[in-house]
Amino acid sequence: MIPRAQRIALGAAALAAVALPIALLQPGAVVPVRTPRPLPPLVAPTEPPLTHVFDRPLFTASTTESEALPADAPQLTGIVGRLGSDAVALVRTAQGSSRSLAIGDSVDGWRLESLSIDAALFSRGGQRARVPLPAADPEPAAQ
Repeated sequence: MIPRAQRIALGAAALAAVALPIALLQPGAVVPVRTPRPLPPLVAPTEPPLTHVFDRPLFTASTTESEALPADAPQLTGIVGRLGSDAVALVRTAQGSSRSLAIGDSVDGWRLESLSIDAALFSRGGQRARVPLPAADPEPAAQ
């Protein structure tokens, strides 16, 4: 059995569910309409000067970056594998031999910290060196 207070609440809800739509659909019912305020005109932002973007090379390492490398840092010759899972760096040591390094391996005192799509990050003591991949030499035209 439903208590009396709940029966009264259910009856009031049913009455409101029937009465409100009828009242709102009566002709002459005034529904206030809010008119939106006009927005200020849009102004295009001024573009920053891009001269410094056009001054740097697009696909090769900048000259200051390659000059800042320590002389005994390993030379990166390639990156093989999937970054983030099994990638290894192919490096040329100071003695001229080639080795493959996984992240955490060391060569000539330099430890491979991380790999990106175009560079390797090595560290030794407090030094850090970002070694970019060498720029590809254009193939000579066939004659």
